[in-house]
Amino acid sequence: MLQPSPAPSRAAIIGAFAIVYIIWGSTYLGIRFAIDSMPPLLMAGSRYFLAGALLYGFMRLRGEPTPTRRSWGPALLIGLCLLTFGNGGVTLGEQYIPTGLTALLVTTVPMFLVLLGWLSGISGRPTLPVAIGLVVGMVGVYLVASTRGTSHVALPGHETRGIILVLSAAVMWAVGSLYAKKHQSASSPFLAGGMQMMCGGLLMLVVGGLRGEATGFELAAVTTKSWLAYVYLITLGSIVAFSAYIWLLRVVEPALAGTNSFVNPVVAVLLGWALAGEALSPPMLGGAALIIVAVVLVVMGGAKKPGLPQAEQPAAAKRLV
Repeated sequence: MLQPSPAPSRAAIIGAFAIVYIIWGSTYLGIRFAIDSMPPLLMAGSRYFLAGALLYGFMRLRGEPTPTRRSWGPALLIGLCLLTFGNGGVTLGEQYIPTGLTALLVTTVPMFLVLLGWLSGISGRPTLPVAIGLVVGMVGVYLVASTRGTSHVALPGHETRGIILVLSAAVMWAVGSLYAKKHQSASSPFLAGGMQMMCGGLLMLVVGGLRGEATGFELAAVTTKSWLAYVYLITLGSIVAFSAYIWLLRVVEPALAGTNSFVNPVVAVLLGWALAGEALSPPMLGGAALIIVAVVLVVMGGAKKPGLPQAEQPAAAKRLV
């Protein structure tokens, strides 16, 4: 007779939340440091392909069955939306706008999930708190997007392009998340995650090659800071924090696990200000506060209600970095 698994300790849960909050909040700055001397899509693509291969190999060694050929189809589509368009758009966007602004724009993902889920019939009509959150969030996005700072970026003078890239990435991440809700590539979320990272990473490498990012690029020109950031993104950002988040989804309510949606941007803004010299303006801070309030309303207002079938639950917030 199988014994029930012991309940996780409070220390383990707090530790997992600390990992998700701090590490995922810091990946925006990690991306900025990495692309200082690495081509953006080649960096992001190789990062996710390597992280996915490591995770996939580890799960196969632990006894997970070999995925079928058909299961790679959903993995390819999910990787295309979440990583190639999602993370790739964020990485390209960070060439033009500060990391703090990027992180704040990424918090629109839960709002796009609610809207697209409702319009597609996957989830129900937004509740009143969620509807209020959507309106507040749109005002916050306007204030943040209207901010023009003087922070150091790789390609200054193209803030609008960066904002469009990041918001488009948020939309595609929401599309991929809704597709993944009904199309799983493997029974194990860790094996599926490895498959999706390999597919999305490989596609980013192809797109990066087509953009000509390899032309003139030399490994010898990559700085030590960029290499350290790259290793940090692969190990802690993609594997450790992802695993901690998947574990939290199994031991706490999804809405509680999803609170990273409004904690990560705070961490990103503070780290960008402290370590990258990114400016903080009153409109940006005001817009940030409104976006965070909006995400709280959307996530908590759409939290799982006792007795509702799983199919009626709103989609959970996901991650782009």
